[in-house]
Amino acid sequence: MTEIKGIIVPALTAFDEDGKINEEKTRNFVDYLIEKGVDGIAPCGSTSEFIAMTMEERKYVTEFVIDQVNGRVPVYPGTGHYSTALAIDLSTHAQEKGADGVMVILPYYMRPPKKDVPDHYRAISKAIDIPIILYNNPWFAGYEFTSFEIKELVDEGVIHSVKVAHGEPSRCHDLKHLCGDNLSVLYGHDYNLVEAFAGGADGLLTGLPNVVPDICKQVFTLVKEGKMDEAWETWDRVLPLVWYYIAWKKEKDVEQLPHFAAVFKGFLKVAGVDVGVPRKPVKPLTMEEMKEMEELVRKIYG
Repeated sequence: MTEIKGIIVPALTAFDEDGKINEEKTRNFVDYLIEKGVDGIAPCGSTSEFIAMTMEERKYVTEFVIDQVNGRVPVYPGTGHYSTALAIDLSTHAQEKGADGVMVILPYYMRPPKKDVPDHYRAISKAIDIPIILYNNPWFAGYEFTSFEIKELVDEGVIHSVKVAHGEPSRCHDLKHLCGDNLSVLYGHDYNLVEAFAGGADGLLTGLPNVVPDICKQVFTLVKEGKMDEAWETWDRVLPLVWYYIAWKKEKDVEQLPHFAAVFKGFLKVAGVDVGVPRKPVKPLTMEEMKEMEELVRKIYG
């Protein structure tokens, strides 16, 4: 079984203005991420805009990303769905195409009774022979498993890793305390990286490494080496970007903020990396917002 650790990226999917998937740009972006030192690729995650894709498109993206990676790093496609049957379909497809594991978000939208959800994961586990990363995201699913509920699935051998998307870094420490090396704990939000790594997280699985993969990898390495002052200094460079699409929600009307997918693609375009535009209903950044991206790129990379 592949060890699940380090900086794993839910890679952006490149869309053209007409909404079509641009395979060439997406393949080029996968190469860019690997060249920047990431430790894994997770196509069809939330930042990949999987929710805006059909089943066939999700399988298509999974296939060509696995092909493009070509064994250079592990690949963990997002295969979650509200439907257990469709999640199994996506997961078995990913395994057949050579995925090293799958990332499965909690069944979303209809918010099933939480007592029914463990069987969702048990059914997927029985259908595949590769690891499952539990995508524990209360913001997108409307609920989450507690650390103790996760431990039960770990003890059964159903779950092998977890993306801790709540944002509170103490969850990483709790899970490592409860499960030890039986569970790979990946911090899954775009703030508190230093705290999460210091608290025992085995890696990072969130959207931020799409735009600053090298810095995320540097912060992770510095913390694990015990160089905390350098880690904080490095992380401070990224804070203005994180504040732009997260922390400002405390001060501004959240409905007026640009979507994080648009921010990431706008930032990358300014930095010279073309990953297309978001898929509707999300719109690209305005000219004024793109000017703000130019300033952020200068602050972070000089």
